[in-house]
Amino acid sequence: MIRVKSLSKDYGSRRAVNELTFSADKGEILGFLGPNGAGKTTTMRMLTGFMPPTSGTAEICGYDVLENSLEVRKLVGYMPESVPLYNDMTVMEYLTYMGEFHEIPDLDDRVDEVLEKVHLDDRAGGYISNLSKGMRQRLGLAQAILHRPDVLILDEPTIGLDPAQIIEVRNLIREIGKDHTVMLSTHILTEVQQVCNRVIIINKGNIVAEDTPASLQARLSGADRVHVKLKGEATELLPLVTPLPGVLKAELIKENELTITMSAGQDVRPEIARQVVQNGFDLLEMQAANLSLEEIFLQLTQDEPSHPTLDGSMEPDQAGE
Repeated sequence: MIRVKSLSKDYGSRRAVNELTFSADKGEILGFLGPNGAGKTTTMRMLTGFMPPTSGTAEICGYDVLENSLEVRKLVGYMPESVPLYNDMTVMEYLTYMGEFHEIPDLDDRVDEVLEKVHLDDRAGGYISNLSKGMRQRLGLAQAILHRPDVLILDEPTIGLDPAQIIEVRNLIREIGKDHTVMLSTHILTEVQQVCNRVIIINKGNIVAEDTPASLQARLSGADRVHVKLKGEATELLPLVTPLPGVLKAELIKENELTITMSAGQDVRPEIARQVVQNGFDLLEMQAANLSLEEIFLQLTQDEPSHPTLDGSMEPDQAGE
């Protein structure tokens, strides 16, 4: 359904999206996770045909988004971060207007069907200006699925919602995802864990990880954090383990306990044990602990190098969304 190969976007000398390659199939909910400024929105605009890529290709259901933009827009339902709604229209009038734009057959029946699906059928005659933020987001989803698209692209669909509204929208996305290919951007980790089948983590325009949420956590956590407990004070051990290759940080959590975080895929426990023995510490416990998905996300997005520019120099600013 979605096929992306070496997709890039430049703004002058700054590369906002760099050589992205990924895919998503029918019935899959793909999370596009990254910090603000990572390039998520830029990528989504290219996929929907609203922004041309600088290089690379993107296809929706076999259609190139640049060469066949009109066909792509018929196949894609897009919900931007800020949904453009008309406050002086009723909910029914707005969806009817959008349906006429798409030349949807049996429009009245389709509007009723979509309103029921997003649980706004009781608000059909109400003005959009009177809708809550959560209802406005659901109306945004309604317009995105109105023309029966094969692919849904949702940009930060739960931003600005209260906890109850977030649950409503997430449940709706899961339901819609059974019949569509869904790609949603977010910077909320729980969103990925609770909604998505697969996640891509993007930072400074580059993909830094791709897997299911559970597999990503299992693959990258492993022995990335070690808890060390000594018989005596651990203060003097701290400066000995901090400079070790592969150690990201070491923290004293109690006077005789410290936690050491390692780079993904590296296990420096043997060297830690060697430092303990050589310096006469009495070791009571050394235990590996899995990193949470949040810690993995922070590790992947904080340790990346500065963003490359077209002339090969390093750009310190974040890639534009």
